[in-house]
Amino acid sequence: MKTVFIGSVPLGAGLPKIAAPIVGRTAEEILRSARVVAAAPCDIVEWRADYYDDVLDRAALLRTLAALRDALGKKPLLFTFRTMKEGGEREASPTAYIALTAAAAESGCVDAVDLEIHTGDAPVRAGIEAAHRAGVTVIGSCHDFHRTPPKDTLIAWLRKAQDMGADVAKIAVMPKSPADVLTLLQATEEMTRRYADRPIATMSMSPLGAISRLCGEVFGSALTFGTADQRSAPGQLPVTELRATLELLHDTAE
Repeated sequence: MKTVFIGSVPLGAGLPKIAAPIVGRTAEEILRSARVVAAAPCDIVEWRADYYDDVLDRAALLRTLAALRDALGKKPLLFTFRTMKEGGEREASPTAYIALTAAAAESGCVDAVDLEIHTGDAPVRAGIEAAHRAGVTVIGSCHDFHRTPPKDTLIAWLRKAQDMGADVAKIAVMPKSPADVLTLLQATEEMTRRYADRPIATMSMSPLGAISRLCGEVFGSALTFGTADQRSAPGQLPVTELRATLELLHDTAE
């Protein structure tokens, strides 16, 4: 499996990396949160731009991106606009969604962008190509905030993201039972063992699925999400405790 970089951070080598979200509604809230997250023991910062009130104002978006880049220093920045159909705060047409993500990629302020694979094959491929032209890493993501689909479906989603050219394939699903968490972990292991040629990131959401955010190295997930300020999804754990647990499991395995 090849190693993929988000900024200077390698995915697919060593410990699973930790991304911490910023979810502010205003530029002031975003920059306040950035100062907190920049000082936290996370590897990557995710800006959930769908929370930002002025996200559809291109000039405001680019100003805030530039200020956020400065506030984070050398920490890599992942730009994510999560649509409502995949658990986000705002809806956008496929055309507007891809244009927004491409603008972030072309801004020179971000190291990676998240693209929802189920947006549609043609727009997603265009978005991936635009990001790659800008030298930006792409996370191809799929979410289900209502259930955990069968294992074969989860693997199919990950393989689709990989086949479409995303650099990292990601899924996040909602468990209704411990068996659902096991389904997610089984899909992660099988994808890693049989199909993956690049890093994958998988997580089972809510407190019930929190274990999946801790044991990724065992099953093959290269990226997890934790909180340094505010949560962007249910079940995210504080980054300090998350890092300590990842390191403990890594040391025990060795």
